[in-house]
Amino acid sequence: MKRVSHSTWAAILGVVHLGLMVNLLVLVAAAPLILLLFTTDPVHSWPLLAAAAPLAAPALSAAFATFREHAAGETQVVRAFWRGWRTTWRRAMLLGLGGTALVVVLLVDVRVLSGTAASVAVVPVLGILTLLALAVVLIGLVALAEAPGARLRDVVRAAVYLGNRRWYLTALSFAVLAVQAALFTTMPAIAIGLTAAPALYVAWANSRHTLRPVLEIDEVRA
Repeated sequence: MKRVSHSTWAAILGVVHLGLMVNLLVLVAAAPLILLLFTTDPVHSWPLLAAAAPLAAPALSAAFATFREHAAGETQVVRAFWRGWRTTWRRAMLLGLGGTALVVVLLVDVRVLSGTAASVAVVPVLGILTLLALAVVLIGLVALAEAPGARLRDVVRAAVYLGNRRWYLTALSFAVLAVQAALFTTMPAIAIGLTAAPALYVAWANSRHTLRPVLEIDEVRA
């Protein structure tokens, strides 16, 4: 049998280290939201979850920035995560706040209108708008990680246009994140400790490919 080279083992261990450290750092940076998900019933605590969700947005943009730097050769995961968090947290939180507010309004409308005669026509539209809002937040956070100097309105514009144009990539990201969410409800320790980083990596890779046209042209006006 052919021996595995030292460089191959180093690459494998580097990926494992990246995944475990990103899991830990996201847990710390998004602690308020994760703690609420652990200790409360989302059906009754959704106002608190909505308040905590924007605070978790910088943790995701920092994780995406860490993946970007690791792909470029950076091996210091903590340093890359902290750098990503520091350079994106303001706009990531604003993006998370706007997205959360819009999703809450849309879901409240769904709840109010679901028992009316107009529900057949209106509720599916509201559901699509909710998914679009979530897609814009996801792609926007990746855009901020890829181009930290981007203006927020340019990020949102690119996310709306390209997210719709390459919807299949976003759909794949949502499918992976939905599996991750389902795993969190049944085995939260495994979901946070092992599978969070791979799921976020898939979302980052798909969203980065979605943004490739603007990233190649002008780095989303970085």
